[in-house]
Amino acid sequence: MGYGLVEEGASLTATAWGTIEAKKSLPVEARLSHIYTEMTQLLDRWQPQEVAVEDPFVGANHRSILALGQAQGVVLLAAAQRKLPVSRYSPAQVKRAVADYGGATKERLEELVRIALRLDTPIESNDAADALAVALCHLYQRRLAQVLARQASPGA
Repeated sequence: MGYGLVEEGASLTATAWGTIEAKKSLPVEARLSHIYTEMTQLLDRWQPQEVAVEDPFVGANHRSILALGQAQGVVLLAAAQRKLPVSRYSPAQVKRAVADYGGATKERLEELVRIALRLDTPIESNDAADALAVALCHLYQRRLAQVLARQASPGA
């Protein structure tokens, strides 16, 4: 499972990214416990103001969807315990926001993430690249909502 932290300032900056991996040989409850521990450590270290997650891709096989849903549930729990707002996006929403095309390839999406965040080197894993794309999608969506809110109330 990937994670990515992006900060807003004069430009967007990738502060941290990587993957949380649990040994497949462990029972599911031990894997979920490991993911939870790692996620809470990340949240405590970086103190994000909000969390964005990507919903599992419906076309994936049932085992993958179940595993991703369980891992996502652990992330949602960790965020809820810290009273962090959570936004959820479909894979197509992420691709449209970052690549302007819902059918963009993973390679194209990673390239655009690297450009947007001014990263000089490739992102080590697809999961980390996806997580950074979700973070960018969330920031873009939030910016759009702010612009639309200003347009809806011209005197404010």
